[in-house]
Amino acid sequence: MAKFIDVHRGMEGITADQLTEAHRADLAIEADEFVHFQHAWADPESGVVYCLSEAPSAEAVQRVHERAGHRADEVHPVPLEA
Repeated sequence: MAKFIDVHRGMEGITADQLTEAHRADLAIEADEFVHFQHAWADPESGVVYCLSEAPSAEAVQRVHERAGHRADEVHPVPLEA
């Protein structure tokens, strides 16, 4: 499966508990779309959240996020890594 990084903006002030809750919401339904969310990071000051996942497509990633209640602003494939 391909890897993806997605970006959520406008989450200024997000707490560790809120990030964990959002990540758990994704994990609860990810199998429906054959997606696996591996990790999430947040910068509460800028309000930007990043998620790393493996999925069949960017659309599958977005569908999980939408159903979990936090649509991504961007979903980027990660075709190379070192």
